[in-house]
Amino acid sequence: MASLYLLLCILALSIAFIVFMTARARINAFFVLLIAAIGVGLAAGMPAAHLLTTLKKGFGHLIEAIGIIVIAGTALGVILERTGATGSMADYLLGKVGERRAPLAIALTGFLVGLPIFCDSGFVVLSGLNASLARRTGTPMPLMAVVLATSLYAVHCLVPPHPGVSAAAGLVGVDTGLLMLVGTLVAVPGAAVGYWWAHWRGRAYPAPPPVAGNVPADAEMTGDAITGSPSPGRAFLPVVVPIGLIALKSLAAAFVPAGSAGFGWSVLGFVGDPIVALLVGVALALTLVRRGDKALVNNLLTEGVDKAGPVLAIVAAGGGFGAVLKETGIGDSLGQVLSPLHLGIFLPFLVTAVLKTVQGSSTVAIITAASLVGPLFPELHLDTPWGRLLGTLALGAGSMLVSHANDAFFWVVTRFSDLEPGVTFRVYSPATVLMGVVTQLLVFLLSLVL
Repeated sequence: MASLYLLLCILALSIAFIVFMTARARINAFFVLLIAAIGVGLAAGMPAAHLLTTLKKGFGHLIEAIGIIVIAGTALGVILERTGATGSMADYLLGKVGERRAPLAIALTGFLVGLPIFCDSGFVVLSGLNASLARRTGTPMPLMAVVLATSLYAVHCLVPPHPGVSAAAGLVGVDTGLLMLVGTLVAVPGAAVGYWWAHWRGRAYPAPPPVAGNVPADAEMTGDAITGSPSPGRAFLPVVVPIGLIALKSLAAAFVPAGSAGFGWSVLGFVGDPIVALLVGVALALTLVRRGDKALVNNLLTEGVDKAGPVLAIVAAGGGFGAVLKETGIGDSLGQVLSPLHLGIFLPFLVTAVLKTVQGSSTVAIITAASLVGPLFPELHLDTPWGRLLGTLALGAGSMLVSHANDAFFWVVTRFSDLEPGVTFRVYSPATVLMGVVTQLLVFLLSLVL
């Protein structure tokens, strides 16, 4: 095997290669990660046949761990978007909190919608409603835009079935259902600090004159798959039921002794599995579609699979890259260098934050960081079920900062809110820094007691 310094040099070059090719050259991350994996293996002296076997095993392991979860979650998001369920949820929350608290309504909507929908898709879906609420209530658009962006972003970085944290869970070996629950709870303070920052900085900008009347319906959310919009109860059901099933299974696992569960607990363990729970959510969401319109149902499901495909390709390539890194012993070498620093749970956070800031993609950053830092979890005293879970959340916290011009979501927020890039830099980018730091501090506090 290669020497310590050679392995560290290979590691540095592989990271630089991934960052340059994805951020500057704009090459698809799937091929970049595959090329990086092959290059690392050959440079470290792995036999070619063993290298390819390791790469394929790592690729397949990630697909096995999270493939169905990502596809089902993406399909659920597509159906909720196309049936107008997201708009119905937003209208309901606005009615509960009042027009004067429109930012709170859109924050709650973003957080809930963000559970099954990727942050960029969720922002596009809700941007029309967000702009309408800003006009109706006379609220500055930077405030509304950043409130929505940060609520979506917090969930995206911390909660499966979003691809980055899902891939990290597969690489590190974390129970996905428990990660969903704890990640959702940890995402709340992150979203809250984003909400506070948006209020503080966003109100410095001029507000549009209030426009009386109802919020105009957004073209993306008029319910092109149903007649009218679904009721709030029906809109919330496909999101709430899967979360509830997963929560019940996790509670049962925590309080029912192993081997003593009866038939009822066995059934709960089945339906509470994230795969089955999300499929239940998809089935409930399909009840919002016009009865008998089989072609439309098929189109919605196909769109969900099509959207999930590119994401899964990148995630699986990251799994192959991680498997090769582990096989070369780079993780052990890195541990020899970093262990004297005693960074503990802050190491996953810092590595991911650097990668995110430099190359822009939260998904690529967290997958790469999990591949690098995951093998070090025993030396970081994180080699327990709770330790691995908190280490994964630290990776997610690091993937929040810093979102700026090299992040696609930065431009989604800017363009769909009709903001100047300078405004997004001043209001949104600092919010992502605060979100990541606060989330990591919470994870650190949890690590002291769990």
